Amino acid sequence: MEKSLFEQMGGKYERQGDYLLPCLTVPAVENQPIGIWGQRHKRYLKEHHRILYYNLLTACKLNSYLADIDRQAEEMFSRLVKQMAERESVTEELKAKDQMAWVGRMNNIRNRATEIVNEELIYR
Repeated sequence: MEKSLFEQMGGKYERQGDYLLPCLTVPAVENQPIGIWGQRHKRYLKEHHRILYYNLLTACKLNSYLADIDRQAEEMFSRLVKQMAERESVTEELKAKDQMAWVGRMNNIRNRATEIVNEELIYR
């Protein structure tokens, strides 16, 4: 009997009753923690880019891809907040002098940075 393509590529079959079933295993994947940015991107991929989502999922690359996106987004967010705060003179001195003004300006900066990260990385 001629070998199937699966057997020619090194695969093996196992007899289960009257059937020959292929012996398949899923490669071990290192689970990396995924933060809020990665979760948002995952939801976006699931809803708007299903083919890419399922290709990454079936190739066992989804978790590492999302962890990388999460890391990039967190770094970008931190860098943007720091740069905007320096540019707008939102300092520890302002925090000590007028806490409510500092909180309001920092919230504004963080919201703008979130919008930029969402636009540049998450929802693309």
